[in-house]
Amino acid sequence: MDIFGSSEAAKILVIDDRPLSRVMAVDLLSANGYDVIEHDGISDIFTTIITASPDLILMDLKMPNYNGFDICQELKQNPDTRSIPIILMSVADDNKSRIKSQEVMADAFMSKPLESMILLPEVELLIQRKRLSEWLEQMQKVLFLISQALEKRYLPEGKSGIRFDKLAQGFGEYLNLSPVEISDLILASHLHDIGTVAIPDAVMMKQGKLNEEERELIKNHVLIGEEICKPMQNRRGIAQIIRHHHEGWDGSGYPDGLIGESIPKLA
Repeated sequence: MDIFGSSEAAKILVIDDRPLSRVMAVDLLSANGYDVIEHDGISDIFTTIITASPDLILMDLKMPNYNGFDICQELKQNPDTRSIPIILMSVADDNKSRIKSQEVMADAFMSKPLESMILLPEVELLIQRKRLSEWLEQMQKVLFLISQALEKRYLPEGKSGIRFDKLAQGFGEYLNLSPVEISDLILASHLHDIGTVAIPDAVMMKQGKLNEEERELIKNHVLIGEEICKPMQNRRGIAQIIRHHHEGWDGSGYPDGLIGESIPKLA
């Protein structure tokens, strides 16, 4: 079992038209506990990839019917396959090939013959990184569902999130934010009050004026929300937005009383 609770052996697809080098890679990876699938680099590669759904692809650059650079680029541009780590390998170990592999978004480039001391640590690192990304994505979905449930509980009409979603998209485009910043802004529009999950219902649903202690409890929701979202390393901007979305331009907001441009712009 790995650090993300998976007891299944990671699945690796080895694509190489040269039988000897392919068998050597398969034997090395199999001996280290990986579930390895072979492909001869001649038949339909894309069908095999979709069917096998590998955790990592180890692929030769030059094959009779395919070019490894082209395949890598196509896979990285496809939303269904772009998260699969790809290691390109070649007999030719030159700077031009290494630079090109970066341009097509390959995760690593290795020269043949493969060396176990180099290959195995890289394979393990890339697979764990992929599983971390998948775990974080699932976590984001769970947080989103919790946020929706909170919204329905405290705002029965359920319109607030939809409104903020559209506002965030439009506002981000108006400010000419990057796609990543707009994406963070939209997700934060759904999760900004996720910290209220830890605030007692007696306070959240109280009719009438809150006392000082209750107001302080409410203010804590931004700090709680920040802690909840901190593990989302691939969306680090979210936690910052959540912490500071109640700051005021004149310093009257909370939790840090930031003033003017010291407030993070997405908050």
